[in-house]
Amino acid sequence: MMVRVRRHILAACAMLALVGCAAATDTRPDASLEVISSASYRHDGPSTLTLYTMINNRSGAGAHTSLMINGSQRVIFDPAGTVRLSEVPERGDVLYGITPAVADFYERAHARETFHVVIQEVQVPPAVAEQALQLAMSNGPVASAQCAVSTAAILRQLPGFRSVGSTWFPRRLMEDFAQVPGVQTRKLFENDDDDKAVAIAQFRRQANPQ
Repeated sequence: MMVRVRRHILAACAMLALVGCAAATDTRPDASLEVISSASYRHDGPSTLTLYTMINNRSGAGAHTSLMINGSQRVIFDPAGTVRLSEVPERGDVLYGITPAVADFYERAHARETFHVVIQEVQVPPAVAEQALQLAMSNGPVASAQCAVSTAAILRQLPGFRSVGSTWFPRRLMEDFAQVPGVQTRKLFENDDDDKAVAIAQFRRQANPQ
């Protein structure tokens, strides 16, 4: 019996290592609806969905998945994410107030010497973006290692995303998303320090030069 239990534990650990998506180290409470409302930001561009996939530079494995949604406001659904700013309100693993500066910070905070970021963007009808936004906002916080499966669950409910399967693996979700017509892909490589706190401190210095 002990051997069988040990095998289950080892299998679970291996699954977590392969899937990625660590639990957030910042356990701050959800922002109030008033704070969320005041931070709301609507990007002037078209309605889009942007899938972020963090790829390990050594193994090529997917480490994390998140989804930026530009609908009636622009947010990032960052399930079990670890990059958090006190200046960016969060509620139920959704980050609000995603201005161009915050979006740029978010991408660069994940691209460092050990990981690069694959950024896949697709234009969608406003109604589809709004549906994705409502699904993300109502999803609630996500448990560790469930970033890809929770993001896929949202995408699979949207018109035009039949290529997306249910998967626990960020890289597999990235490959499925690539099959959606009209997807534009770019990759971000940087050689920053592996500590995300360095990127957060740099962003705060730029935002508050004094």
